[in-house]
Amino acid sequence: MDTLFIIMPAYNEEENIHNAIAQWHPIAERISPDSRLVVIDDGSRDHTLQAAQNLKKAYPQLIVLTKENQGHGATVLYGYKYAILKGADYVFQTDSDGQTLPSEFSVFWKNRRKCGLLIGCRIRRQDGLFRIFVTRVLQMALLISFRIPVRDANTPYRLMRCEELQKVLCLVPRNFFLSNVLITVIYTKQHLGVHYYPITFLERQNGRNSINMKKIIQIGSRAFCQFWRLRKKIQPEHSKQKSLHGRKLL
Repeated sequence: MDTLFIIMPAYNEEENIHNAIAQWHPIAERISPDSRLVVIDDGSRDHTLQAAQNLKKAYPQLIVLTKENQGHGATVLYGYKYAILKGADYVFQTDSDGQTLPSEFSVFWKNRRKCGLLIGCRIRRQDGLFRIFVTRVLQMALLISFRIPVRDANTPYRLMRCEELQKVLCLVPRNFFLSNVLITVIYTKQHLGVHYYPITFLERQNGRNSINMKKIIQIGSRAFCQFWRLRKKIQPEHSKQKSLHGRKLL
């Protein structure tokens, strides 16, 4: 029986964390007794950690971890490595802000052996035009940097096999701040198998988003520079050998 670890980063989500756990814990229970919902508190300044810990008795397959604040990218990497360390077969990542629907997960799990990365494509988005614009800009940046079209690189709705993910993570810099984006690029660039499924993306349920325009501009410029430097590192081996052979001929 396959085991699933659901990785859920949380930062200042005291208003949403109860509902998020209540919605996603039944998925872990349904998959297997050894599956887990793993909430990772990213050094929240509110009562997110305490609120999550208070729910552990009510939700027996819930694990609550905490760490220093390092951002979303470092937190999901922390969660992926934890799932691999604990011997999970599959890892699924979603966020704790209530924007994703557990009811759409069954299609992912049913097709889990189809390819390396199953990822949600947000076709029904209720999070505003600005967020859609950011996604489009990211698509262009990835096309320029890696020469690949990516439909929705940063969706917090993704299922991966841990055995394969462990190898992919070797190419991701430590605490990389757009780790999900880079992971999507690696799976795509190295032809490890990527399949998109349409998902609904709701408006944030409660609280405020920690990302604003200033942060997005800073993240965007930093990301483009890092993507450009990483483009050769994540090139498939056969492409590297072909390039090396070409240089020798010259």
